[in-house]
Amino acid sequence: MNFKKDLAAILFELLEQEISADELELMIEKPKNASHGDLAFPCFTLAKLKRKSPNMIAQELGEKIQSPIFEQTEVVGAYLNLFLNKKLVSEKAVSEIITQTGHFGAHEFGGGGNVTIDMSSPNIAKPFSMGHLRSTVIGNALALIVEKCGYKPIKINHLGDWGTQFGKLITAYKLWGDVEKVKQSPIKELLALYIKFHDVAESDPSLEDQGRSWFKRLEDGDEEALMLWQWFRDESLKEFSRIYELMNIQFDSYAGEAFYNDKMDRVVQLLEEQQLLVESDQAQVVELTNEELPPCLIKKSDGATLYATRDLAAALYRKENYNFAKSLYVVGHEQSLHFKQLIAVLSKMGYPWAENMVHVPFGMMLKDGKKMSTRKGKVVLLEEVLTESIAMARHNIEEKNPNLANKDEVAKQVGVGAVIFHDLKNNRMNDIEFSLEEMLRFEGETGPYVQYTFARACSILRKGKWQADVPPANCHTTWEKEWKVISMLIEFPNAIQRASENLDPSQVAKYVVDLAQAFNKYYAEVKVLEESAEQPARLALVYSVTVVLKEGLRLLGVEAPEEM
Repeated sequence: MNFKKDLAAILFELLEQEISADELELMIEKPKNASHGDLAFPCFTLAKLKRKSPNMIAQELGEKIQSPIFEQTEVVGAYLNLFLNKKLVSEKAVSEIITQTGHFGAHEFGGGGNVTIDMSSPNIAKPFSMGHLRSTVIGNALALIVEKCGYKPIKINHLGDWGTQFGKLITAYKLWGDVEKVKQSPIKELLALYIKFHDVAESDPSLEDQGRSWFKRLEDGDEEALMLWQWFRDESLKEFSRIYELMNIQFDSYAGEAFYNDKMDRVVQLLEEQQLLVESDQAQVVELTNEELPPCLIKKSDGATLYATRDLAAALYRKENYNFAKSLYVVGHEQSLHFKQLIAVLSKMGYPWAENMVHVPFGMMLKDGKKMSTRKGKVVLLEEVLTESIAMARHNIEEKNPNLANKDEVAKQVGVGAVIFHDLKNNRMNDIEFSLEEMLRFEGETGPYVQYTFARACSILRKGKWQADVPPANCHTTWEKEWKVISMLIEFPNAIQRASENLDPSQVAKYVVDLAQAFNKYYAEVKVLEESAEQPARLALVYSVTVVLKEGLRLLGVEAPEEM
């Protein structure tokens, strides 16, 4: 149900196929003001082609368009404004949604291609902080959105399970660690040791040397170092999996940094064979002068490999094992230069698929206007936030609906959904200020507001004894009062396409808020449950809203309780 495409096909014929239908579709706009029509076609670009004024072209096209889809055309200057046939379009939309249910809004342009999504990637032996929420929920939503567009997502949790920080952690554990304390509360104790290491290292720089020494032992396969590293990793994963379960997020792979340890020599060898490695200050680099980028460090002067080497190995592994159509890296914007270098090096190595690798950057999660930092101990733990959010949702339910049957399950759906939605409603490049009170509000642009709207619509359907077996035929309504809601419903496929093309889940989040607002306004003005000839059509509309709200929330990784 793409009326832009329908209009483009009509214009393509009228313009005697001088411009492709795809180009025409891109030119069609949706007016901001509903009084200017449902679609608008600006004729400026046709003036040169037709050797006529754009105003005259708009006038001629308006007179020639004859289609049951449009009930009226209007020329305003160089713009041809078109008004959709409310009755025909409304009945078509409602019928399509009722028939397709959750499949409504789907696209096929993905063609079944694999999309690898590098996401979440918390650091082992550190708590899962609010700072890691963004990559996790943006990545999960993008996986659901690209799947809706016909791709096959492959979610990869590229764990931070290697690096000099493990040398520092082992040093701190050997100096101050208590095995029983770590066993009782692993992440809490390991974080305290990590913070202590940096505090003491400020006055005792020799600690940094000890940290490097322990990491060298780890890289060389030292038995004690490996045993401690494996212990830290196992305990961390237990804690992480509990949080992922709470958010209902699964992964296809947990291959972290350590997984690529035996795959980096091949990268260095390939670079040497292609004579791309040059020496700079005793380190090995790939020059990227022509790409207007700084050199990409591949090997340090002591022979140690770097993040870039590891990510090159990971990119090759993912292409060879998953043959991706796209490879997304959902990583903070501060890593932008790293990914530019990574893609540039792969291009220099002669891999044309490097252009299908995309860094999906995002802004920071702030606390009191400042970045959260594990190293300085200024961190808000995600599990604590989720637990508190669920408790606050439970309290709200007790106050507003104490007789609700499954309070704990609904509290979890609302509490967790509030945290996820608060993140995703923002354009991903914006920084977000952490505020639990803001997340859980039942008014405004929040998850609970959309969930509550869905639950209210479900309640209307129960009271109206709605049966969704077949779409109502010959609806006795003009659909005038319902038109604003219908206009929103038919925009759903476009919102999904925009979210996929721009890799921006906020397109879907903003859409469900707008739909919820349009529906609540409609319900305040129209007596839906009043027995009348129009009631079946109105209940069909309410049902269509529940289908689209539920699917929109699902694409964000948010559940939709039928009662709240």
